[in-house]
Amino acid sequence: MMKALTLTALLTALLPLRLPASPLDQEGYLTFQLDNDLFGGSDRGYTNGARLSWISGSRDVDSLRGLHAWLRRLSGDPESFRVFQAVTGFEDPDSIVYNHGFSLTQLMFTPADPLPYAQPPLQRRYAGWLGLGISLHAKTDRILNSVEFAVGTTGENSFAEVTQDFVHSATGTRKFNGWDAQVPSEITFDLSFIQKRRLDLLQRRYGPIHVDGIGEWGVRLGTFRTAAHLGGMLRVGYNLPPDFSDPRLSPTSYSHRYFGSAIGYESDWSLFLILGAEIRGVAHDATLDGPVFRDFDTGIERRPWVGEVYCGAGVRYRAVELGYAHTWRTEEYRTQRGPAQLGTVTVRWRF
Repeated sequence: MMKALTLTALLTALLPLRLPASPLDQEGYLTFQLDNDLFGGSDRGYTNGARLSWISGSRDVDSLRGLHAWLRRLSGDPESFRVFQAVTGFEDPDSIVYNHGFSLTQLMFTPADPLPYAQPPLQRRYAGWLGLGISLHAKTDRILNSVEFAVGTTGENSFAEVTQDFVHSATGTRKFNGWDAQVPSEITFDLSFIQKRRLDLLQRRYGPIHVDGIGEWGVRLGTFRTAAHLGGMLRVGYNLPPDFSDPRLSPTSYSHRYFGSAIGYESDWSLFLILGAEIRGVAHDATLDGPVFRDFDTGIERRPWVGEVYCGAGVRYRAVELGYAHTWRTEEYRTQRGPAQLGTVTVRWRF
């Protein structure tokens, strides 16, 4: 009898160590992303972006409160509006888990010529945007739906000029003089939806070398930007981590455990490469078209279609990951001087 009790106690102690964690036990992430066109050898157009985002560990639906609970109506789960269930619904609603998050984003845009105190004609208008986002993420082992509501401001209240002047003073680089001509201040409201899906045809494993792919599409409706996009990403690497973050700064660029997976980390180290592309249709961009509720001419004409490709690499050690992605983007307005390049540095911590 004593031996049976001892064996039972031993199995009870060891069993949790052998089973994968439940999706509801997954960790959360804190992610910082920095965009800058200096990585592409220029200092103009979309010149800088910074985003700090936090996302919770996976939760069940009963934990959602306030705006997060309201965003559930747009998540594609069984309590969503019918149109969202039809277009973005899940194959197995009972397996859905949820994450909620917050973000703070600042974007900065300048012309190519920094010296004039007036806006240089036919060049990108000075503009800035600062936004606070609240998001909900619903996922299974194949699909991830992310919804974010963002309230922000353009103009002086975005602190784009203050931020750029501080950085340029600290680094001893030339100052941009024409910020008095920037797109004026206006409160903005934006709602974004992005769906990501596992591309099963790309899932491969060769010992410690893994390959996976993610397809995505999304829509953003708002007074700062209204657009839709379609894209995809391929990852290949050593001990590819069972999580991912958007390699570039975007409206819902949070870090995630790989969909609803309960797969654990196989090693303290991961090393991987990424490759991706995206095409975007733009109906409104406050930095190119001007504010919605004010009469303001930016002096340039927006292009309705923008395409981009990107590649990069990442390295993870335990709970910390560092990544870099380089993006080549087609012209965003008619008088732009050729395609743009920018780099994105991502640092994230799993907690």
